[in-house]
Amino acid sequence: MPKPAKLAKSAHAGGTHDDYASSTVPSGSRRGLISMSAVMLGFTFFAASMWTGGKLGEGFSLWPDLLIVILAGNLILGLYGSLLGYAAAKTNISTHLLAQYSFGKTGSKLPSFMLAITQIGWFGVGLAMLAHPINTFLGIPFFWIIIIGGVAMTYTVAVGFKAIEWLSIIAVPAILILGFTSVGKAIVDTDGGIRTLLDSVPSSPLTFSVGVALAVGSFISGATLTPDFVRFAKSRKIGVWATIIGFTFGNSLMFFFGAIGAIATSHADIAEVLAIQGLLGGGMILLILNIWTTNDNALYASSLGLTNLTGLKRVHLVWIAGLVGTALADLLYNNFVGWLTFLSIALPPIGGVIIGDFYLRHKTHYPDFALHQFKSVNWAAMVAWALAILASLMSPAAGPLSIAPLNGIVCAALVYVLASKLLYPSASLDAIAPEPD
Repeated sequence: MPKPAKLAKSAHAGGTHDDYASSTVPSGSRRGLISMSAVMLGFTFFAASMWTGGKLGEGFSLWPDLLIVILAGNLILGLYGSLLGYAAAKTNISTHLLAQYSFGKTGSKLPSFMLAITQIGWFGVGLAMLAHPINTFLGIPFFWIIIIGGVAMTYTVAVGFKAIEWLSIIAVPAILILGFTSVGKAIVDTDGGIRTLLDSVPSSPLTFSVGVALAVGSFISGATLTPDFVRFAKSRKIGVWATIIGFTFGNSLMFFFGAIGAIATSHADIAEVLAIQGLLGGGMILLILNIWTTNDNALYASSLGLTNLTGLKRVHLVWIAGLVGTALADLLYNNFVGWLTFLSIALPPIGGVIIGDFYLRHKTHYPDFALHQFKSVNWAAMVAWALAILASLMSPAAGPLSIAPLNGIVCAALVYVLASKLLYPSASLDAIAPEPD
């Protein structure tokens, strides 16, 4: 059997050539706050979030109701993402490797499969979301938009985290400029300006709980994959702050951009809003950068899940996943959304189990990943996951308990800890000494 030092060295070497898909990120490859914030903002700058903001804009008056709903939803997303981000920044491993501690080495393959399939699905849906408005407004053939967009996005993911980082550094300022330009146009072009927008009456009123549930549900599956990116943070503080900036600030901005556009133009689709405002050229740039950054993050996360599932090299799996998502883009766009809605309920409990294991069971001290002997399947995690999905499905339609994904996360964390004590009463957490803070 190899000595521990050789095990650690081989794990390190394996990650060096494959973006550390199966190992910890070494200190020399970790990033600071600006880089990590750019990546997390690129992740959360999502066209679908603008669409959600448009729906919220139709459901609430801009001040103060919409402000409260958006901040409440993204504070929940920020807290959830930060809990996972802290775990990732401390251990420097991905969601799928974190899941090996709680679900077991073999058991983690099931959540990895579901997360990977979901992100390939979102990749395809994102391509179609890009192709439809470009085809409508510019007349470029749908087929060629899908092919060129899919290959270009897949290539940047194949290069790895560094390409995603640089794309985000370029895209984030451009999206901010275009978004604020749209808001400025909305104010200038509306009779009465900002006062009219503030006094607007909702066209399709929503309750507070439904609004918060919509805000949280729109991106909570993505938030579950926070560790896939935050594992590159130089410190836990940087990881947490980058996550907060991404979700609480970045996602909130996307909602506001979409909401103000919807209030000003009576259209929730951001492409239509920008076309009405005479910003079609800039709108197409915004749409391309917006979807490219999010699609890259989705495909990157799927490749990490497939690596955990198959043991194959990440770069090869990127091309397989990207080509599948590209080939099925229009089919996924028209038929996959219902399945994605189910997955938005099924996936957040995975994060809940990881949170329960890392914070409540291990008190934030995990044994070294390269040395730890993992269970094959941790049935406590499987039981918690199943019951959490059930709790999400049974969530009421209105009221404080109507946020189904949040119910699933809390239920998963608590049931996991209880089930661990019942199923593994003699299990010792000290079989391998934890790393010091």
